[in-house]
This record gives sequence, C-alpha cells and structure tokens, in this order.
Amino acid sequence: MEDKRLDKVFDSAKDNELNCTGCAQSTVAAVMDVLGIKDESAFRAASGLSMGVGLTGDGTCGALTGGAIAIGLLFGRTSKEFEDPGAAMRAYDLVRLLYDDFRARYGTARCNDIQVKLMGRFYDMDKDEDYEAALADGMRDHCSVLVGNAARKTLEIILNAKAEDEAQT
Repeated sequence: MEDKRLDKVFDSAKDNELNCTGCAQSTVAAVMDVLGIKDESAFRAASGLSMGVGLTGDGTCGALTGGAIAIGLLFGRTSKEFEDPGAAMRAYDLVRLLYDDFRARYGTARCNDIQVKLMGRFYDMDKDEDYEAALADGMRDHCSVLVGNAARKTLEIILNAKAEDEAQT
C-alpha cells in the first residue's frame, strides 16, 4: 500500500518513542494523530503497557498492545454489544494481523525476547546498571524503529479494513 500517511505515522511514532518514551503510548499517539482522532482515554489507557507491562519486559511488546488499542478503538465492540462475543471478532482478526507481523519480524511478541533478539540481552529497567547499559547499547534507537514499524503496520491494517468496509457499502 502506497500512502504517505504510512511514512508519516512511522516517523511520528519513532519520534514519540525517542523524545517521550512509552512504546504503547507512542504508537497510539502517532496512529490517532495521523487519523485525526482525539481520544485522551485511549492514550491514557496505553500508559502502563510499556516494555511488556509496567517496564517489566514480561509481556507483549507495548508497541503491539498500543496498536491493538488503536485497532480496538476503531473496530472493537461497543459496551452495547458486550454480551455478543461475536461482535469482537473483527477487532480480534485485525489485531491478529498485527501480531502475525510482529512474529514474522521479530520471532516473538514478548518484549523480553525482542530485546534479546535486537540487542543481545534483556534490560531490567528497575536496575540502575541495566538502565544505563540499555541507553549505552542503543535501546532507544532499536525500540523507536520497532515502534515506528508497529505504528505503520497498525495504520496499514486500519486503512485496509476501512477500504474493505467502504467497498462493501
């Protein structure tokens, strides 16, 4: 898909991660900005999801969960549909595309394992020596590109899904 918004969202998410940090929020902010969506609740909901969850590394990459939040915001079931499990299937299917892209790129969706793959080790951000080593080893550079890629793929999935919806109407 050739769409200038894909480059814009990559650059925005990468810059967000480099300058503000918070992989989940960096992804959500970039995607929402490019789409012209203002939703402070979705942005805030992504707060605790960095580095897996709570900077632990022991969970799904925050950039992936941020992408899932953005997809869910647009294609998720509503509270009125909550009792209908089938109403969530569209969001599940779209998020699965993002997850599959992560697995193809990084071999995993788990933050800890992605760090090992990209940087050769895991960094425990609660330890000062690991925090300093992460900065020295270029973690911000590695993660900012990953966040950019996640935002780009998220937007691609959203744009494709919207185009499919329009083609059906």
